This record gives sequence, C-alpha cells and structure tokens, in this order.
Amino acid sequence: MALRNASFVTEFILAGLTDLPDLQLPLFCLFLLMYVVTVLGNLGLIILIRLNSHLHTPMYFFLFNLSCIDLCYSSVFTPKMLINFTSKKNIISYRGCMTQLYFFCFFAISECYVLTSMAYDRYVAICNPLLYNVVMSSKVCFSLMLGSYLMAFLGAMAHTGYMVRLTFCNANTINHYFCDILPLFQLSCTSTYVNELVVFIVGSIDIIMPCVTIFVSYGFILSSILRISSTEGRSKAFSTCSSHIIAVSLFFGSCAFMYLKPSSAGSMDEGKISSIFYTNTVPLMNPLIYTLRNKDVKLALRKILSRRQF
Repeated sequence: MALRNASFVTEFILAGLTDLPDLQLPLFCLFLLMYVVTVLGNLGLIILIRLNSHLHTPMYFFLFNLSCIDLCYSSVFTPKMLINFTSKKNIISYRGCMTQLYFFCFFAISECYVLTSMAYDRYVAICNPLLYNVVMSSKVCFSLMLGSYLMAFLGAMAHTGYMVRLTFCNANTINHYFCDILPLFQLSCTSTYVNELVVFIVGSIDIIMPCVTIFVSYGFILSSILRISSTEGRSKAFSTCSSHIIAVSLFFGSCAFMYLKPSSAGSMDEGKISSIFYTNTVPLMNPLIYTLRNKDVKLALRKILSRRQF
C-alpha cells in the first residue's frame, strides 16, 4: 500500500500530552519508568513461559501472545513520546505517521481478540473442566490466535487505507501525542464521513463483538461458580477470573470511550487522558495483574532462580 496522499502536508507536528514546559521533565521521567517496567515485565513473562514446560498450557499460550502484543504495542509510540518530551518541535513524517497508525491499530485490535480468547479459555476451564484438554487443543488455540491476528490485519488495513485517501492541506498539528485516528480527522480538508463510518463499523466489530463474547462467557462462568458448594472452590474460581476482568474493563472501557462516540463530542484533551489507559497503563498492568496473584508463575520463577543459584 503506497503511503501517499494528494495533500500538501509531508510532515505532522505532534502537540504532545501537554504544552506546559514545567511538566515536560516530570512526565518524561514518569513515562520512561512506566516504559521500562512495561518492557521488563512483558519480556520477563515471555521468557518465563517459554523456558518453563509447566506453563505450556492454553492459558499461558494466550498470556504469552498477550505479552508479545503489549511489548510491541507500547513500543509503537512510547519511544517517540519520550523524545517529544525533550524536543522543542515534535515532528513526524507523513509516512512515519501512517506507519505508526497502522501498527497501533494492528496491536490494539489483536489485544481485543486475545482478551476474548482468554475469556473463552476461562469459560471452558470452569464450566467444562473435564473437556478442557479436548476443547482447548493446540489446534484450537492456534486457530484462535491466527483469527485474532487476521482480524487485526484487516482492521488496521481498513483504518490506514481509508486514512491515506484523505487530503491534508495546511493544518498539520495533531492534537495528540501519537498519530491517532480522530485527531487526524480534524486536520483533513476533505470529508471524513466514510472514514468515520469505517471507524464505527470496524470499532463495533472489534470492540462490541468481543465485549459481548466476554460478557456471555462470564455470565456462564458466574452461574457455574455460584453452583460450587465449597467456599474455597468459589474463591479459587473468582481469583482465576478477577485479573482478566480488571484487564478487560480497563482496556475495553477506555477504547469504547474514545472510539464509540461522535468525533465532535467532547474534547481531544479528554481523549488524551483516555488514551493513556490503553496505550500505557494496560501494557504496564497486564504482566503485574496476571503474575503477582498467580501461584504457577511464582513457582516457575522460583524454579528458574534456584537453578541459576546452583
């Protein structure tokens, strides 16, 4: 796909998170720390799952892919964001902007479907434990992941493909800290009606459909948990699902707030705050919420550390 449009704009200026000079250094330190923790957390989880054979199960297969996505996802815009905190003029080329938009859409949509696959995995584990190994076979797991990446590819191509058709004239300052869809619409000097329709349709498919699937899965899960007689069994089942519920609520909630509303509603400043949740906070929190309360991961980590000591 040629990254070229019929506009006079060859580069964009990113307005950034804030234009207050006194906040640039504190924000740089904050987001640098968040990025380092994000990279170390996700990379550590990837290595841990890869090295430990006890974690080669469907649940950790999805978690492995989620960590890979979060690692790449946060790296799409955070390094550029950090550079912008220390630069006077935050410039990104047209080609670079469209590339950033494509990979942002690809990894964001991938995360939607991986979280959905994880909800289905928990549904089978709790509601049909005797059939778990049959239903969640390697073939099924790979098919779910392949489908997730295929949907991400199609969604990202749709967003980016229609974006390059827009004409950008004189205004080239993006009121955001990365090349997001809605702020780019504001700069177009041609109609964005078709693009907004694409955002609504693709957004509905990639946000509402996974959400419905997750809610239905957890409806059945809740029903099964309430039928468990022992308090310990209920507690263990709730503990297994709580981390996933937190991650899903944070990611889908912020995405829905940003993209499933008219582009004229609210301000872009509100959008920036919402974006921080799904671009920075979610990739940071996922390794923590999925590992700190997970006995299997803690045990695997202890085994690896004990091997190195000897």
